[in-house]
Amino acid sequence: MSARLNSAQPYVVGLFRIVVGLLFACHGAAALFGVLGGAAGKGGTVDAGTWPGWYAAVIQLVCGTLVMLGLGTRAAAFLASGSMAYAYFDVHQRHALWPMQNGGEPSAMFCWAFLLLVFTGSGALGLDRFLPRRTSPEREPATRKAAVSA
Repeated sequence: MSARLNSAQPYVVGLFRIVVGLLFACHGAAALFGVLGGAAGKGGTVDAGTWPGWYAAVIQLVCGTLVMLGLGTRAAAFLASGSMAYAYFDVHQRHALWPMQNGGEPSAMFCWAFLLLVFTGSGALGLDRFLPRRTSPEREPATRKAAVSA
């Protein structure tokens, strides 16, 4: 049973990344454009350049999209995780200690989900797998070095 679950792990990580990235991008789109349940026309969208709302929404949209696609997953997830940690500690925790009391559950969950993706990577379904990898000569396998020098 364990071997079967382990073999599915890259695919499940990929699906997890897609869902978390999509949900995060939806938050950014809602805040920036008033779509997907955002409060357009009700003063619910953020004004361009306002701190921290507009910047948070841009990070949500851009990093969420990158994570969802699996492009630069670790870097985008790191930035997204940090922005959610900032949101939790600066915006939510001043109201109460616990996330259930201060409305910070989404920030805390996104923060930890993205931190997990920093360490796991994109999984099996990321577009970054189709990009050519650059390797330095020091990291090339010995067999390849021998073939090049011959």
